[in-house]
Amino acid sequence: MARPQSCDTFVVLPPFSQHGVVFGKNSDRPQGEVQEVIYVPATKATGPTKCTYIEIDPVDETKAVMLSKPNWMWGAEMGVNECGVAIGNEAVWTFDSTPEADPKVKRLLGMDLVRLGLERSSNADEALEVITTLLEKHGQGGPCSKTDEGFCYHNSFIIADTTSAWVLETSGKHWVAEKITSGYRNISNILSITTKIDKKSENIEEYAKTNNLWDGNGEFNFSEIFSGDSKPGSERYNNGNALLKKYTASNDFKEMDMFNILRDKDSGICRGTSDNCPTAASQVSVLSSTRPSVHWFTATPDPSRSVFKPFIFTNSVTISKHTICPDNETPHSLYTLHQNAESKGVQELLQTMESKCVSEVNQVISTVGDDLTEFNELFKDCVETEVKFYR
Repeated sequence: MARPQSCDTFVVLPPFSQHGVVFGKNSDRPQGEVQEVIYVPATKATGPTKCTYIEIDPVDETKAVMLSKPNWMWGAEMGVNECGVAIGNEAVWTFDSTPEADPKVKRLLGMDLVRLGLERSSNADEALEVITTLLEKHGQGGPCSKTDEGFCYHNSFIIADTTSAWVLETSGKHWVAEKITSGYRNISNILSITTKIDKKSENIEEYAKTNNLWDGNGEFNFSEIFSGDSKPGSERYNNGNALLKKYTASNDFKEMDMFNILRDKDSGICRGTSDNCPTAASQVSVLSSTRPSVHWFTATPDPSRSVFKPFIFTNSVTISKHTICPDNETPHSLYTLHQNAESKGVQELLQTMESKCVSEVNQVISTVGDDLTEFNELFKDCVETEVKFYR
């Protein structure tokens, strides 16, 4: 399988956003793969954590999470937890050819690390610590496709919470991280951290020299040392950065602006269902410390033809069965209905309703108190409204 030519994650922070941190991701996956949206409540440990390929030690208790994930794997492409931490990952390739960096060996997938970071952290700093600790202990690797054993890669991540974000980029068990406290940032299928490194794995410079990746001269530049001139997706990375600049010009970046970026086909960020690596699902989260955070999921391919539906964590969440696959082989019913929806009018009507839903949700959360009971079935109701239109 060829390297994917799409998959992008974005984050916008104050002063460009007025109600917290806005996170967004398009998950582009192999043709025909189904992505489900599931809710996993907080749990207490009953034994080892069974990830996609390996088992790891459990923690005493995990956070409640909402995940958008390929239906065949344990891990998630993107998601959010009850504490307002959102994480998304991207495929990257590096020059590192040491055995510990071999991406074909079954270890933790990048998607496993996304889910583990969400289940085991209460803020972005903790999530970074969780992911990097597990990465150093277990390594990363294994087939990232159910149908192609050779589809393997390393990973980069955006980890965001209500006040800041981290860009984390990796090669094997080694990593660097850049903290983002204002402005905006995006990642694609390239290493983008150069010399601004706020945290890093121990002895990464010596590792690079020992393995003939760096001669030790000049400033340590992670992207140049580990990826050189081989930067798949750099044009799309630049396009994403330009779109962020465009939509943040108002200094009032909102979830609808992130929807528009994720739906942009001219940039290559949005991929249709006929593409070799179509956009399988999308997520946008508005992470706020002053009012309920709202998370928007499509659960269906091609965001330009899909509807973002809101989710808010409450003490008694119920989500729809229509976004959950009954098994590893069968698509969820929303996916099937969406794929069969030929009427352009239905899509346009649903996106008009989406815009109205955004306005209504923002109006309600601006005045709501501590009782969030009215949001218990918010996502479920929106999914089932969409299902009725398709039927």
